[in-house]
Amino acid sequence: MGAWEGLLYGLGVALQPEIMLYCLIGVVLGTLIGVLPGIGAMAAISLLLPITYYITPEAALVMLAGVYYGSQYGGAVSSILLRLPGTPQSAVTALDGYPMARQGRAGQALFASMVSSFVGSILGIVVLVLLASWLGRVATQFGAADYAAMMILGLVAASTIGGGAPAKSFAMVVLGLILGTVGTDVNSGVQRLTFGSTQLMDGVNLVALAMGLFGVAEVIGNIRGSDHGSPDKVTFAQMKPTRDDSRRMVMPTLRGSALGSFFGSLPGTGSTISSFLSYAMERRVARQPERFGSGAIEGVAGPEAANNAAAITAFVPTLTLGIPGDPIMALMLGALVIHGVQPGPMMLEARPEMFWGLVVSFGIGNLLLLILNLPLIGIWVSLLRLPFRWLYPAIIVFVCLGVYSVRGSSFDVLAVAMIGAVGYLLALARFSPALLLLGFVLGPLIETNLRRAMLISRGDPMVFLERPIAAGFILASAALILWSVWGAVRSARRRSATR
Repeated sequence: MGAWEGLLYGLGVALQPEIMLYCLIGVVLGTLIGVLPGIGAMAAISLLLPITYYITPEAALVMLAGVYYGSQYGGAVSSILLRLPGTPQSAVTALDGYPMARQGRAGQALFASMVSSFVGSILGIVVLVLLASWLGRVATQFGAADYAAMMILGLVAASTIGGGAPAKSFAMVVLGLILGTVGTDVNSGVQRLTFGSTQLMDGVNLVALAMGLFGVAEVIGNIRGSDHGSPDKVTFAQMKPTRDDSRRMVMPTLRGSALGSFFGSLPGTGSTISSFLSYAMERRVARQPERFGSGAIEGVAGPEAANNAAAITAFVPTLTLGIPGDPIMALMLGALVIHGVQPGPMMLEARPEMFWGLVVSFGIGNLLLLILNLPLIGIWVSLLRLPFRWLYPAIIVFVCLGVYSVRGSSFDVLAVAMIGAVGYLLALARFSPALLLLGFVLGPLIETNLRRAMLISRGDPMVFLERPIAAGFILASAALILWSVWGAVRSARRRSATR
């Protein structure tokens, strides 16, 4: 089935009343979750996973995806108005969005974020349609060694690209890999890192880890700074950008979309990295880089386009390769497995209604987001006027209910509290919890494919260099590590030279 035929087929699926309803529910919930600080798409999708047991797989995936990319829209609202990112991806938007709001240009900043988000999403859909079929055919040639090498490249790329402290990023990935080994080894039956606890025999609960790191930790962090004042009322007339702003938005939006589409389709990278890289690129190519940080509209348009494009193309490795591109995609993968759907190279042929229906729902959902968010900005601003001390108790209750509903274990509730405290400390020390979760998700997959490759090759590690695909990924991983080390050495030399 070609791309055009697939889109027409998916249109028939996505326009079903049930699919449309759950698409609307997903994008509205996603926007609301993104606007409200203290809870993100990760915790929200974790809470909604039990609900998906009772609806069709297509409706479940469309709803969860709507929450995911809908939160990208909403996260920019609190970043721009209060300098309080609703989602990790929108943190960079506050760098120039909040100064614009202080200058009385909040409406223009919000308009720029929403329009660039919509453009980034649409271009991401185009990339998804063009790459998905090709990746599906290429993936059939992948062996265990290729999969292991590719996931290693994703982890290395996530820990070395776009971060100011590669050592901290790498440490978080390693910690995630260690946590991924907790539990009973499937092959030998040996208990690893359980410390005699029967509750850990099945491993660390992914939902508890995700909600602790991204839900509870953010709540704890926001309690101290809960009183941010009430934002000014934003009218629709104030959202119209000037001619100069419109001109400045075009190229950053296109560059951000291209950058986000590229990094989103790579396993192991995500929209957070894409948004920060887009901001860094726009600042480097700008004729007046000193404007950034004081209200440059390019600093809003580029990152917002990048993180929304990455949110869409993150489904490429998830659906066609069965590899989650980021931690949220890992939950999406879990939702598919719950319904007995196995993502991978054969998904396009085995479940075309799910794949193409989801792709078309992306376009419908983003159009709904644009239509809903432009006139409803005033409502989102009113919600932000609620004191956070009224919001965080309800967030904590929902987190506990969501964690308990997964396995019915009170140990998981205690675990999410401890993980939340650790996540808060990690955030204070400027460590990235997202990389920890990414290592936790991909670690067992790497171990499985590594063992399988070694069994097939009868213990010969040269299999990773003899296969062209695996060798390419390994060489790319080594190049990224060397590049990171060289950058650290060069920075140290510059600091010593200036003393």
